[in-house]
Amino acid sequence: MDQKKRYEIEFPINSSPQLLYQYIATPSGLSEWFADNVNSRGEFFTFIWDGSEEKARLASKKSGEKVKFKWVDDKNKDTEYFFEIHILVDELTKDVSIMVVDFAEEDEIDEAKLLWENQISDLKHLIGSV
Repeated sequence: MDQKKRYEIEFPINSSPQLLYQYIATPSGLSEWFADNVNSRGEFFTFIWDGSEEKARLASKKSGEKVKFKWVDDKNKDTEYFFEIHILVDELTKDVSIMVVDFAEEDEIDEAKLLWENQISDLKHLIGSV
């Protein structure tokens, strides 16, 4: 398997960081825009899309600012891959944006970014930030 490449993508979003954080850090919030369903048991989150499941461990979080999920294997051991969602606030303008850090195989990065764009678009509709 090819080594996946890290990429970052930023989306301006019209929301308060506190409201946004509820949608990126909780199973109920994530299941409204990120996956069909999200379950958590302790630090482990199960993301369900079209019947397939992926498990990740909540590796770190900072209230109102960011979450980081590390993908785990069948034995719940961390893999080298993760995704992070940061809430950024411009100090001068107070504009809010979301920075996503993720990994994809090199020939799939454009497709992966498009997927994030669609998901963030769903999130914006959900919170009325369109």
